[in-house]
Amino acid sequence: MTGKIVLRFPDFEAEVELLENEHRKVCDAIWRVLPFEGVVDIWKEEIYFEIPVKIKPEKTTTRTAAGDVSYWPDGPAMCVFFGSSQPVGPVETFGVIRRGIENFRRLKAGDRVTVIGSR
Repeated sequence: MTGKIVLRFPDFEAEVELLENEHRKVCDAIWRVLPFEGVVDIWKEEIYFEIPVKIKPEKTTTRTAAGDVSYWPDGPAMCVFFGSSQPVGPVETFGVIRRGIENFRRLKAGDRVTVIGSR
């Protein structure tokens, strides 16, 4: 694994730094199914989209920060938090977006996303 994935939206990209040391199981599971596409949905200051991964998370939390990228097992979905809202239930935060998080405010429900590996 290289430590990064990229989320491609219609008019911007976001690089996700994977937190492999703390969340290897989730990172490995996502890496194995790359590339894949999803359809964005929005909840408060969070976008989420279904992903083709169904695993039991190891280290869940109900507290997130802007820029956190998490696995939500109830989806199963990938969630990107871009404000102060918190998840509806336990998530495993496996990555972080360090630049451009403000771009997520422009997304609308129904927008498409492609998730790819970054080398």
